Amino acid sequence: MKRTIIEIDEAACTGCGLCAQACHEGAIAIIDGKAKLIRDDYCDGLGDCLPACPVDAIRFIEREAAAYDEEAVKKAKLERLTEKAVRGVQAAKKPGASAPDRLACGCAGTQVRTLAQESAGQDAPAQPGRLQNWPVQLQLVPVRAPYFDGCDLLIAADCTAYACGSFHADFIRGRVTLIGCPKLDRADYAEKLTAILTENDVRSVTLTRMEVPCCGGLEYAVRTALQNCGKLLPWQVKTISIKGELLDD
Repeated sequence: MKRTIIEIDEAACTGCGLCAQACHEGAIAIIDGKAKLIRDDYCDGLGDCLPACPVDAIRFIEREAAAYDEEAVKKAKLERLTEKAVRGVQAAKKPGASAPDRLACGCAGTQVRTLAQESAGQDAPAQPGRLQNWPVQLQLVPVRAPYFDGCDLLIAADCTAYACGSFHADFIRGRVTLIGCPKLDRADYAEKLTAILTENDVRSVTLTRMEVPCCGGLEYAVRTALQNCGKLLPWQVKTISIKGELLDD
């Protein structure tokens, strides 16, 4: 039968895994670092995955495809839950078992790495914190707050402050800070950020993100908010490597 179904542009796909998380039917999987539609009959054609993609690599098309099979989807969900539970029990019983090198979503950003860092020494002076607002979590912060007016806004991916040792001095100092993780937080960042930029007198926006693909979701949300807020604001993106180095703009 001919029906509406999704199509994934693998060349544009970054493998962030956000679409696979958004697909409640399990029709999308990350395979070899790319999102793939694994079963036509798992895709209901509603497109929950489309807004989740930070690079617009998914679209609707009309083509010959198997009809959506709700019973097959339910059965597959049950099988996945059972398999996950069995693996958890087996791992717990196995002495000296190590964690997998990445999460089940297959995202490159979850790959396990051991990083060698030089010791700063026990006598290194403590650096003062530079945080000037609370709360900082994007889901908790109100749309209107006094500290937003006339501020330079920092929107930071959660991991950036941990990866970059001088984060407070380099980025938080002199800025109002908001943090979030597009991979783990179930929230529409673009909508919240649009409201914040629209309702407050924000002077500039700085985004700090990690080099991993899933951080593209946060950058996409910021870009969308800047486009939709009705203001022309100066903004910049700073990308930090896994080793804590500031990459070229």
